[in-house]
Amino acid sequence: MNLIAQNISNELEKTQHEFWNISHQTAEFISMLIKISKVRNVLEIGTSNGYSTLWIADALKDSGLNGHLTTIEYYEKRQCIARENIERCNLSGFVTFKQGKALEIISALDFIPDMVFIDANKSEYIQYFDILKDKLPVGAIILADNVVSHAAKVADFLEEIKNDNRFQSQVLDLPAGLLMALKLS
Repeated sequence: MNLIAQNISNELEKTQHEFWNISHQTAEFISMLIKISKVRNVLEIGTSNGYSTLWIADALKDSGLNGHLTTIEYYEKRQCIARENIERCNLSGFVTFKQGKALEIISALDFIPDMVFIDANKSEYIQYFDILKDKLPVGAIILADNVVSHAAKVADFLEEIKNDNRFQSQVLDLPAGLLMALKLS
């Protein structure tokens, strides 16, 4: 991560509780996963102030595969903050911002992601999965944050993905709990 992005990342870590950002450990894991898995098209559901967006975009840049992130945020004010943070890091060329209701935007996607990072309305995780599961290619990765900290709100999602034999999934012991699923068929 370049020095500017690192400094902004450090600034944003101070706002973790205000903007519901992922932990630094989770950000590091996602960055590393993007680099080793050769991901090119990432969909992020829940931008907030752009902390995870910064880490994902930076990893896509570092991978050298000409990857791109499309990120969805419901709240216009948060998306404006995120956009400013991404611009300050010189990562705008790697990110497309979409503002509005995630379910509507996901239903109308004009590309197929090979990684999806979910960190938005917990009660809608199952609906995001229902829209995406048949569209994702074999080898696609789904990551979902807060599956331990908000276990009751995402229980139906966890049960459905666990019982879908096209996916192999595991809850990782990262702060708040991170589900990682791989589409097998």
